[in-house]
Amino acid sequence: MNGSLVERPPRPNGAAHYNGRRPIRTLAALYRDDWPSIAWALVFYVIKHSPTFFIPVLTARIIDLVANRDPRLLLDFWITGGLMLVLVAQNAPMNYAHARFLSRALRNVELKLRAAICQRLQQLSIGFYQRHPSGALQAKVLRDVEQLELMTRQVLRTLPAVVLGVSIAVVMISLRAPWFLVFFLLAVPAAALTRQVFRRRMAETNRAFRTEIEGMAGQLIEMIRLIPVTRAHGVENDELERVERRLNEVRASALRLDGLDAMFGGLSWVTLHLASAICLICAGYIYYTQALPITIGDVVLLTGLFSALIDAVLKLVELVPQIGRGVESLRSIGEVLESPDLEHNAGKRLLPALHGAVAFQQVHYQYPQSGLAAVTDVSFHATPGTVTAFVGPSGAGKSTLLQLLIGFARPSAGQVTIDQHDINGLDMRAVRQSVAVVAQETLLFSGTIRENVTYGASDVDESRLLAALRDANALEFVERLQQGVDTLIGENGARLSGGQKQRLAIARALLRDPRLLILDEPTSALDADSEALIQQALARLMQGRTTFIVAHRLATVRAADQIIVLDGGRVVETGNHLSLLARGGVYARMCALQALD
Repeated sequence: MNGSLVERPPRPNGAAHYNGRRPIRTLAALYRDDWPSIAWALVFYVIKHSPTFFIPVLTARIIDLVANRDPRLLLDFWITGGLMLVLVAQNAPMNYAHARFLSRALRNVELKLRAAICQRLQQLSIGFYQRHPSGALQAKVLRDVEQLELMTRQVLRTLPAVVLGVSIAVVMISLRAPWFLVFFLLAVPAAALTRQVFRRRMAETNRAFRTEIEGMAGQLIEMIRLIPVTRAHGVENDELERVERRLNEVRASALRLDGLDAMFGGLSWVTLHLASAICLICAGYIYYTQALPITIGDVVLLTGLFSALIDAVLKLVELVPQIGRGVESLRSIGEVLESPDLEHNAGKRLLPALHGAVAFQQVHYQYPQSGLAAVTDVSFHATPGTVTAFVGPSGAGKSTLLQLLIGFARPSAGQVTIDQHDINGLDMRAVRQSVAVVAQETLLFSGTIRENVTYGASDVDESRLLAALRDANALEFVERLQQGVDTLIGENGARLSGGQKQRLAIARALLRDPRLLILDEPTSALDADSEALIQQALARLMQGRTTFIVAHRLATVRAADQIIVLDGGRVVETGNHLSLLARGGVYARMCALQALD
């Protein structure tokens, strides 16, 4: 980068279709571009599902033809039988066509929804992530989208069958024996009443189960991350017990949900099949007594149609738990897509170039949840190209000042300015294109060294890459690797030492050519040899850049242009190393403890 801040065109907001208060409208909007595929899927579904409704009619016709024993009707018999075979045979190709069109629509929306969540996650404030475990967010992207896809798939497969089944059955029963509809009119309201009784309990149980799943996902990620610490302390059994407690809680919640689903499904099944059995008994008795003029084929037809009608309603009943899980997943996704905790940058001022002048003017910051003050009445000024160090005990507010500087947190009172512009009026996304951060915990991903070092810097040629690695004191160990810069480093750089990872982070910062440099405890976890290499690389990186350092090791900051000493969130001393030593205050006592002069 050369310091020029260029605004990138915004991505389309995939969350725009989402409205958690109107799940049906939300789903319809999500599938807006895929309705042609869904329409074709429904057409093929009607064709492939037609045997369910027409075979009872053809069966009744064959029975009546056989019962008449009239040779003149033999052709009708073979035509009816042939039609039945065609109806059965067409199911396979029609089912394939239905599945292809439906899957295309479902997978498109699955992709769009996951992309929308990921896009929103990039827009949310850092505070949002401090309140939501990464495992819970991962569950929303993976499990909740999957649950929503499963629900939609089941609805689009089941609802047409229900509508088609009920329509055909009601019409044909009305034509042949309308009084049979009485059984249906009694059975369906009873099933609907059962659903109403269970509705609230099912919604609450689904919500509780979803919360348990998110908690489990977070704890499993934590367990995996802590495995080196767990092994080092020999507490594997303790960690397993902790995880197993969570797994047992998930199991108990799942059992409650499964039991409720089973009770609801069982009562609905009994209600509807009692009506079906009574319908068959009545039809048989009417034919036996000839109380009404019906044939034995009519008995088969009516009971077959009524059974098809009951099966269609049962499919709808069995869909209710899946819909409940899908709606709860939709609400869960809404916690991301509808979160108001956004970092607002759109429409704010873009700096033509960043020079690196930074000022804090009577800055206060309180934690939003607790209201406790993190920093109070902090004021200082850093001119371009200078080095400012923050020192003090743990909890003094050093890291909070860095968060305020790069806009991850906003002052509760006072003002932070960059090049004399209040950061509240700046597009901080653009500002951060001229900022580089080297932290105590180096964040790398499971790609190659090249991919990690060039992350965030486009169009980097080989010479620039090698120069950055050389200036970061990393080229020597990279060249010893079998595949050099194309060596895979494992998840979070698992195949590298701490010092090697830190040098790659410095090389990444060098490639960005930042105007503002943030160093957050960059050497605190390193051995003496690695620290010496890192200090040399940092010296090259800091040249000509406005730099802010947080460090507990005071040897790291003795050459800083100004050292700001914090205690309890307040500035207690300001000066350079020699002037602060001469003052004999807090900084001098800290140096004495570290045997530094």
